[in-house]
Amino acid sequence: MFQDKDLQRTPLSEIGEFGMIDRIQSSFKNTQPTTQLGIGDDCAIIDYGEKAMLISTDMLTEGVHFNLAYVPLKHLGYKAIASSVSDVCAMNALPQQVLVSFAVSDRFPVEAIDELFAGMLIACQKYEVDLVGGDTTASKAGLVINVTAIGSCDKEKIVTRKGARENDLLVVSGDLGSAYFGLQILERENEVYKVNPNVQPDLRPYDYLIGRQLKPEARLDIIKLLEKLNVKPTAMIDVSDGLASEILHLSQQSKVGFTLDEEKIPLDQQVISAGEEFELNASIAALNGGEDYELLFTIKQEDYDKIKGNPHFTVIGFANDLQAGNHLVARGSNIKIPLTSQGWDAFYQYQKNVKNAEEE
Repeated sequence: MFQDKDLQRTPLSEIGEFGMIDRIQSSFKNTQPTTQLGIGDDCAIIDYGEKAMLISTDMLTEGVHFNLAYVPLKHLGYKAIASSVSDVCAMNALPQQVLVSFAVSDRFPVEAIDELFAGMLIACQKYEVDLVGGDTTASKAGLVINVTAIGSCDKEKIVTRKGARENDLLVVSGDLGSAYFGLQILERENEVYKVNPNVQPDLRPYDYLIGRQLKPEARLDIIKLLEKLNVKPTAMIDVSDGLASEILHLSQQSKVGFTLDEEKIPLDQQVISAGEEFELNASIAALNGGEDYELLFTIKQEDYDKIKGNPHFTVIGFANDLQAGNHLVARGSNIKIPLTSQGWDAFYQYQKNVKNAEEE
């Protein structure tokens, strides 16, 4: 525990998750010749000859990343694998193995852990990855899950966040904002349940949104499709923290700015309806919601004809000079709004949960 009272104590929520990552990255320098890429992308890249190994790790913590009041353990297990596999996909690579570690309190019976791993098994089979190890320990603070995903790729096929150039097209797979509204609906119904446990919500009108929150899919199919179309993105990232946040990551790493067209952001009809119901612009959910796990990438303009008309892809903007900055062109106008990151931040979420608990 940090005890020195003479030193400044900065709350973690003040610098946020990515600020903390930047602080750590600035202190550690790579010294091994096999370390091709370290902190700062979706995966680390380890050089082992003709192929490169890609490694990513993700942690899910009860009360911060998930609420077991409405998240089934089988779905949680599936999501834990899918979210880690997504990081490997974001490097234009195929996942091969996962390692799973977890800390669990004694309130969980053996059958609950069986249910968790049943979901992981389904995900491993779907993404054709092997669970090859991990670790277990006790916890005093509920359930904590850590998944490390390992993949491999020919070196020339790897895509990082650094390759976007001016005039490249900004493309996203699938649609955005669904997982955010799925979470809002689950949170709302959970509050209703606390007041009256006899109330049974009708969630059928929101099946797509809730499915995207509880059982997201890593877009391994998109990686295979891009290879089939002979399209290699110039930069890529997965949308786990919100579209705006991911665009800014690409901007920072590639040293370019981006112009995003709000009208082009792909939104499912259920997202639009939920936006009206919650009185929230659906584009805001896409920009800041996160957990969609779609792939956001840039391509050269000459590759446009290869993806044109494909229902899996939407061109949502383009790269410009870094000095021009990052902007959103508002729907139905030529007004440019500076793009800011207001997506998911674990440290902020923890602080918010603590505050809510104190108020209750």
